[in-house]
Amino acid sequence: MAPAARLSLTVARGVDAGKHVEADARAPLSIGTAADNGFVLSDPTVSRYHLELEASEAGVRVRDLGSSNGTYSGRSRLRDGDVPWDTALLLGDTVLVVSRAADAAAEAPRALPGFVTVSPRMLEVVRQVRRLAAFGGSVLVLGETGTGKELVARALHDEGPRRAGPFVVVDCGALPHALVESELFGHERGAFTGAVARHAGAFERARGGTVFLDEIGELSQTAQASLLGALERRRVRRVGGEREIELDVRVVSATHRDLRAEVNRAAFRADLYYRLAGALISLPPLRERPEDVPALVAHFTLDLAGAADALPAELVERWRLQHWAGNVRELRNAVERALAGELDAHPGYPMPAMPAAGGGPRARGRRRRRRAVPRRARARGRRVRAVLRGGAARARPRQRVGGREARENGPPLPALAPQAVRSSLRRARAEVRVYCTYHRPGPSSGPVTQVTGSRSAQKR
Repeated sequence: MAPAARLSLTVARGVDAGKHVEADARAPLSIGTAADNGFVLSDPTVSRYHLELEASEAGVRVRDLGSSNGTYSGRSRLRDGDVPWDTALLLGDTVLVVSRAADAAAEAPRALPGFVTVSPRMLEVVRQVRRLAAFGGSVLVLGETGTGKELVARALHDEGPRRAGPFVVVDCGALPHALVESELFGHERGAFTGAVARHAGAFERARGGTVFLDEIGELSQTAQASLLGALERRRVRRVGGEREIELDVRVVSATHRDLRAEVNRAAFRADLYYRLAGALISLPPLRERPEDVPALVAHFTLDLAGAADALPAELVERWRLQHWAGNVRELRNAVERALAGELDAHPGYPMPAMPAAGGGPRARGRRRRRRAVPRRARARGRRVRAVLRGGAARARPRQRVGGREARENGPPLPALAPQAVRSSLRRARAEVRVYCTYHRPGPSSGPVTQVTGSRSAQKR
């Protein structure tokens, strides 16, 4: 658990020498030259989003955001690690001293619907959500998959002045590139093939409420430009339409990507980022707040089984020490499986590993079929060519293909006996010799106008 503390940052050398700020260390503090950082520097050797600082058990956690000149402590380059208090960090030509300041006691915030937490970091997120709900501007929610980004977006809507309006969710990661503008802005009938009726876009449907753009980091550069234009003008136009529609929505977006690092490497438009990130909310992963695991398990078991203590304490303790790559979503899945009897509740029983991409017998079978089916297709279904090109008897590739691909390529042909294979090879070799004989160019030969597969073929 990160201790309650405040950061004291002082620029000891550089363009901003003498600049000082104090900030809450329980939430990540971003440092860079962009105006929306928690601590803004003017040194041109510092990146727009250079690094993040946050309190940890060992002192201060330093996370470089893909900066151009790096973050150093002494001669060691820091990418993501802990340093003790009173450490001097080198950012380009700037030396920044990180110290600990006294922390004022804060009253525990009133809980939000759907939030189950005892972690100081998540309680700070709850306070931030309550402050920003009344703000009314754009909010960008950052966090890994399964940390509850949509829950935060819903709370911003429900606690804000637009709670009576609609809450429209757009999963940008699931939209085909060709349909992004249609889904966001709508389209007129006949605007493109398949547009049989007028369709109201997400911004139009969310009028008076909130539009939640989930996985905003998956948008293409073209879609980013279109979205930026709509947010700048506060107007949208349906695809294939002429009339502009005025926007009356609050925009909340979320992503599992580090958009500041994406901006640094020009993968995400900086101007769109500034439009979306009127305020930032960072959600910590479950592995960094293990004290929340027992409370979440009790909540899930009460919801699924009607009893908060339906699982043994030994299992819950083992879960508290687990990594949880899928965060709260993976934990809920584990609770469901344990209640269904699919997981052994014995403390020594290992948790199932995350599935490896592309592994297992099913994947191997798919790869084998993908190799075998084109070979059969190239052979055009003729036995001799299949034997010559495949280099094996017909029985083996046909046996491997099987299933759907075999049905699509017609009924399987019977396997050739070894004697039949030898006969086919002899005939094929004879045909090849004849073909080569009548296609060999000579010094005085004219053009070959017709060639047959028999020895009686003549040149004209």
